[in-house]
Amino acid sequence: MRIAVAGGTGLTGRLVVQALEADGHTPVPLSRATGVDLTTGTGLDAALAGAGAVVDASNVTTMSKAVAVSYFDQAGRHLADAAQRAGVRHLVSLSIVGVDRVKLGYYTGKLRQEEIVRAGAVPWTILRATQFHEFAGQTLDRVPGPVAAVPSGKIQPVAVREVAALLATLAAGEPHTAILELAGPRVESLPDMARRLMAAGRAPRRPVLPVYFPGGMSGGGLLPTGDGPRGTQTFEDWLADR
Repeated sequence: MRIAVAGGTGLTGRLVVQALEADGHTPVPLSRATGVDLTTGTGLDAALAGAGAVVDASNVTTMSKAVAVSYFDQAGRHLADAAQRAGVRHLVSLSIVGVDRVKLGYYTGKLRQEEIVRAGAVPWTILRATQFHEFAGQTLDRVPGPVAAVPSGKIQPVAVREVAALLATLAAGEPHTAILELAGPRVESLPDMARRLMAAGRAPRRPVLPVYFPGGMSGGGLLPTGDGPRGTQTFEDWLADR
């Protein structure tokens, strides 16, 4: 099957492309590098011609609510409309566990993306995934200085490769018209993950200061709320593989 992958050159998208190829499908990466601009719709109609499914793993790097909402609204609308025009039978969208409970600007944008998918004419599946194992390092990168102030919450990190594999499987199957939750195999403390990352030589050593973050992040809002698919690679396994 010909399956388009929005964000197909990014962290998750390129792994979705690899998973689709391994399963015998024909992936079509959608990104500015391939002549497609989701925010304007440029190149979408040509790229989606003949596609049976679309995986939306597109992303914008921002903590700004305004920027996130603007990006996901524009990109989501253009992608959903183009998929409808192309006769796509299944739109699979990647989202985040806790996106409806944790008050972050970026999450507001992801919620807007979900709303567009659910209201669209193309049959859909939304996969909410927990934070990737890379999240601890990304958190440290955003906190410069001699002390790392890290949110005190719990997360259940998952391997991005396992997220990509499930997205590929979902795209090739029938639409669920539902929101699924994928989490990793083990609940972890984010400050502890940061310390272990430093101990493994994956980040500069410095004191880690656990900080309570309001809005649900430190109160378990990033954990899955029910049963669902679970990854197998633990954070410790990921560190060893790295």
